[in-house]
Parts: sequence; structure tokens; C-alpha cells
Amino acid sequence: MKAKFVHRCTHVLDKEKTIAFYEKALGFHVVRESGPDDGSWTNTFMENDASPFQLELTWNRGRTEPYANGGDDTHIAFEVDDYDAFHRLHEEMGCIVFENHAMGLYFIADPEGQWIEIIPAKA
Repeated sequence: MKAKFVHRCTHVLDKEKTIAFYEKALGFHVVRESGPDDGSWTNTFMENDASPFQLELTWNRGRTEPYANGGDDTHIAFEVDDYDAFHRLHEEMGCIVFENHAMGLYFIADPEGQWIEIIPAKA
């Protein structure tokens, strides 16, 4: 028996802003979108070329209150090939929310406030 991790769903209030964030911050792109003809909700799947993992952004029309997608300890993590370059980009974007210099990692937050751990690739 085998189980393959394929995506993580997160609920978003501002789909376009969140898509733009993941495109710029982590090189993701939209691969598909689904939802009913009435446009009441959409599931937008994003991925990047470095991993088969996908993000599923679920948007619901009319929702105005932020979703409870978990606390700061609930996060996804990305191993990056050029830690310093990513750190500079994320500094410019103003999305770094916590740095742990002793562990050599930091966290950014997406537009919904969800934390994303950034760790350097192992040498």
C-alpha cells in the first residue's frame, strides 16, 4: 500500500491577491480551476516546477470573515535552492513574519496570514 501527498487546501478571501503572492514569492502558477457554473465557489490549483505538490485555493463568493486555516504552527514548508536570494525577495515583499537565525530558517505569511517556512536546501 502507498499513499502520495498531492495537495493542501487552504481557504482564501482574496483569490487574485493570493495567486499573485504565490506566483511572486515561490514561483507557483495556476494549473487548473474548477467550480460550479454559478461562480459561487472555485478551487484553484497551483504548482511550481520544483515539486509535484499542489496548493488548492478554495474561494467562496460572499465570504467576508477570515477563515480559520490553523494557527502559526500549522504551516507548509519550502526548501529553496538560493536561500539568500529568496530572503531578499521576501524582505522586498514585506512578507517575512519570523526569523530563527539559530535554526537557519524563516517564515513568510501569505495574504491570508498563513505561515510558510523557508529552509535552505541541504548542501
